[in-house]
Parts: sequence; C-alpha cells; structure tokens
Amino acid sequence: MSRMIEPLAAGRVVGEVVDIFSPSVKMKVTYNSNKLVCNGHELMPSVITWRPRVEIGGQDLREAYTLIMTDPDAPSPSDPYLKEHIHWIVTDIPGTTDVSFGREVLSYETPKPVIGIHRYVFVLFKQRGRHAVNGAPSSRDNFSTRCFSEEYGLGLPVAAVYFNAQRETAARRRS
Repeated sequence: MSRMIEPLAAGRVVGEVVDIFSPSVKMKVTYNSNKLVCNGHELMPSVITWRPRVEIGGQDLREAYTLIMTDPDAPSPSDPYLKEHIHWIVTDIPGTTDVSFGREVLSYETPKPVIGIHRYVFVLFKQRGRHAVNGAPSSRDNFSTRCFSEEYGLGLPVAAVYFNAQRETAARRRS
C-alpha cells in the first residue's frame, strides 16, 4: 500500500468512503490561507466556516476534475445513519488550477459537528470529459461517494485527504 494511502486506510476513509486507489494527482486543501488539511489532523469548526482553497495538480488545463467533500460520520460517529452527508461538489475543475475555476454543483455547507469527532473527506476524481457531472443530489444526507462515481463514470479517485473536527466548546476555544 502506498504511503499516501496508509493514513486514509488507518482513518477508515479507504473502505468506508472509497475503495483502495493509487493517488496520481496532487491536491492541496487550505482553510483561511494558512491551515493546511493533513490526513487525520484536527481543525476547529471556527476555522472551517468558509470554503477552503483547493489546488489541483494534473497535467494541463484540458483535464477536468470533480471534487467532493463529505462527512461519513453524520449525525454522530457512533450512529452514522445519515452517512454520508455531502458538504460540497465542484465539477469541471481544470487541471493545474483551483476549484474557483470549476463549476459548483452543490454549494459549500459549513461542517457543524454536534456529537463526537467527525471525519471530513475531500475526494478528487478525474472526469472523462467536461460536463460529465450534470446534477446535484436531491438530498445532502445518505450520499454515497461510490455510487456518485459510478453514476457519472468517474472511476476511482485520483486524490483524497481528510481532517477531523468536533464541536467547539468555550473551554476548547480558549486553549
């Protein structure tokens, strides 16, 4: 298993959200211009209020990518009966750019974990062509990254990263 996949497997992202894959494109996710998303690291809810900057690698501008942000732990990690809860979908992102050049199919919804530690997963797929994804899910709950990929012929991911977050109490904000 590649070193890039190991933290995703340890965090159960591989298995619960996506199947095992070989990362082939660089993806950098940053909140508030200085909080880099790293696998398994915790970010405070106050940091993740606004949508992040997501930079995509790839070979050239003619390539197109789809980004999905999902919470497989909704409404709580001990009883995730709403999993996956979809937070964001951006399609037609040109390679070597960032998501601001893509088409937002589902607007960014701020994560608001209430119970337990939630994983928030960014999954990147390479599209077979422009406008390959042309619809938003009817509900944000009970989303399936695998089914979405299958429905639009996206195949396996080319990159993924996740962070953890939990409800921010007044005591945690002070520390």
